[in-house]
Amino acid sequence: MESYSFELITGPMSCGKTEELLRRVKRCIIAKKKVKVISPDVDTRAKGDYIESRNGLWLDAIKVKHAIQIMSVVKPEDEVIAIDELQFFDSNIVKVISKLMQEGKRIIGTGLELDFKAEPFGCMPQLMCIATEISKLHAVCMKCGCDHATRTQRLINGKPADKNSPLIMIGGDETYEARCIKCYELPDHEHEKQKHSLKLLSFKH
Repeated sequence: MESYSFELITGPMSCGKTEELLRRVKRCIIAKKKVKVISPDVDTRAKGDYIESRNGLWLDAIKVKHAIQIMSVVKPEDEVIAIDELQFFDSNIVKVISKLMQEGKRIIGTGLELDFKAEPFGCMPQLMCIATEISKLHAVCMKCGCDHATRTQRLINGKPADKNSPLIMIGGDETYEARCIKCYELPDHEHEKQKHSLKLLSFKH
């Protein structure tokens, strides 16, 4: 892969995005490339300045709060920039990655393409548009066991989360799991309450 590239690794929770990122980065290190690994500080699953895959692989990482900070972290001698959890960054991430590509950097990034509501997550649609390569990974569905899970199911107390719950809740396997389209669930309790209230009003009249 030449420089001036942006490789985007995407898919649902537990599909191996960070593992694939780390695999590519370690090949760059073997090739003696200067690598910088960056992660958003909103992702608190790793209890330190590093990123970690679910199978235990890890690498030191610089954590930043805002996308624009990446420009001050990246040095002219850095050849490969790896960025984990792109969906958590603000809208400036698109300009930042475009700028890094113009500077001749190879960028390798990961991100959830869909949130728990199965809607585009953050700036992922724009990032997919500017990517020079997209690797779309699938996971194993934790409900039926098929190997083409593409949705991230949020669970609260073991039950599918309501669509009106907060968008960002950082967790691991205890709060999120991969599911296929058939097994994915998104209850709307507020809508059901409104329907029930309307039925009661109609009944009273």
